[in-house]
Amino acid sequence: MKTFPQIVLFVLALALTTAPVQAADTLMMATTTSTQDTGLLEYLNPIFLKETGIELKWVAVGTGKALEIAKNCDADVLLVHAPASEKAFVEAGHGIDRRQIMYNDFVLVGPKSDPAKVADKSTADALKAIYQAKAPFVSRGDQSGTHKAELKLWKASNLAPDKESFYISAGQGMIATLNMAAEKNGYALTDRGTWIKFSGQRGATNPLKIVVEGDKALYNQYSVITVNPAQCPKTKAALAKKFEDWWVAPTTQQRIADFKLEGKQLFFPNAGK
Repeated sequence: MKTFPQIVLFVLALALTTAPVQAADTLMMATTTSTQDTGLLEYLNPIFLKETGIELKWVAVGTGKALEIAKNCDADVLLVHAPASEKAFVEAGHGIDRRQIMYNDFVLVGPKSDPAKVADKSTADALKAIYQAKAPFVSRGDQSGTHKAELKLWKASNLAPDKESFYISAGQGMIATLNMAAEKNGYALTDRGTWIKFSGQRGATNPLKIVVEGDKALYNQYSVITVNPAQCPKTKAALAKKFEDWWVAPTTQQRIADFKLEGKQLFFPNAGK
């Protein structure tokens, strides 16, 4: 027959063994579509959970929309790729601790027949040729990092195509924009990672090809930013710091380098540079 202290210990032990497992800490991220469309997040997320105990949830939208989500205090961290907008975001007090983590590049793609004859030109000359030929050009038109980069390239070429009939604003993500360019026999600017994903999906049916690449103007930097807890008191700043530290850690940087699609490297780590 158990004594009262023994019964108490037995009940406590039973409660401990039957208690539900504590849920992982949850962190909300706003990010760009390319990190999701390429499969990078799907690849890294289980590793992040295992190594930090933090459950990462995210919404993948254009960088402009991601920054707005953060301004509204609906995210804890950002992973985006529009440096000028990111710096303005931080300078305005909306974000802190912006850190570079990786880069790739943009490429200009177009019909295999290249009706505007832009192949191997500089980016500026290629855009001028498209403009003069009135060849269809499909823009994301969504204030994403890619859209902002595209607008910057048009401006550097001293061109304003937005009111021209050949210029088509998709208002959608990168894969949808590329599909539209393929349908309309048009040109488009895309990040290389999403282009590799798109090319792999379309295979021999892909009517598009890279026409311009390797220009310094096509460099594409990705960074992480913590939403400023001074403006958004519910920001999980401690978890956000762990998130940022994890992305810049040498082991994660190596995993980014190792991530490939169709045998090709999609992103190049550059934390601390």
